[in-house]
Amino acid sequence: MKKITVFTPSFNRAHLLPRLYMSLLKQSNNDFEWLIIDDGSVDNTADVVKEWITDGKISIKYHYQDNQGMHGAHNTAYHLIKTDLNVCVDSDDYMPETAIEKILSFWNKYGNDNFAGIVGLDALEDGTILGNKLPDKKSTKLSYYYASGGQGDKKVVYRTEVVKKYPDYGIYPGERLVPLGSKYTLIDQDYELLVLNEVLCIVDYQEDGSSGTILRQYKQSPRGFAEARLVNMKYGVRFIDRFRAAIHYVSSAIFSGDSSFLRKSNKKGLTVGAIPLGILLNLYIRFKIRRG
Repeated sequence: MKKITVFTPSFNRAHLLPRLYMSLLKQSNNDFEWLIIDDGSVDNTADVVKEWITDGKISIKYHYQDNQGMHGAHNTAYHLIKTDLNVCVDSDDYMPETAIEKILSFWNKYGNDNFAGIVGLDALEDGTILGNKLPDKKSTKLSYYYASGGQGDKKVVYRTEVVKKYPDYGIYPGERLVPLGSKYTLIDQDYELLVLNEVLCIVDYQEDGSSGTILRQYKQSPRGFAEARLVNMKYGVRFIDRFRAAIHYVSSAIFSGDSSFLRKSNKKGLTVGAIPLGILLNLYIRFKIRRG
């Protein structure tokens, strides 16, 4: 069995997947499997991937499902993955040639059951690190990193045994997004991540990607966002983080029309205090969407 799974959620990205495929072909260590979760594509993704599987140059598994959104694809991936480690590389991103080698050699040297996995760096195609580098220490928690001023997306490699312990993201009819960080926050309560200040992924944000359409998704997936805000309200490192989550929770409840949001809150006092700002945030998002 391979040591690590690179999994890729994909929706109508047949035109982008070849770049990622080529980067995986060039890896200096091929002790990995590529798992593609086709989240309801209607383009020729299946034909493209089946051709690669037939070529047999790297180990590839392909799974098709009805569209559930990014978080639903993550749920499926975590159920299917059998390798010790896993890392998500999106369909519009790719890996430097030594990424797998760096991950495995680092984990073989320092990894053990006390850690959830590894956190490394994302970079743009010109080599610019997203945000800032990770702290100069052996291990950290993502929530502590961001609470202490850390910025930018980071690439997380999880132990599969660990990530399977935590609940699936909720699936809400008609919605397509639960912010992925909510699961990472739950894992943070029990484990730290080994710090690897090396670039593990090159990112190329697309205009139709989740980053580029976040406000519209916020409105269209209010119950999914509320799920994530409940986690952040409970486990936010700083009071300001918990209060900000409460404001967003109120705003999401307005979008979903959930009149029982206060009863469902795990921080009722905080939620009551956040109601005025939550209303204002909701109005602001509606205004920005209309203008956009």
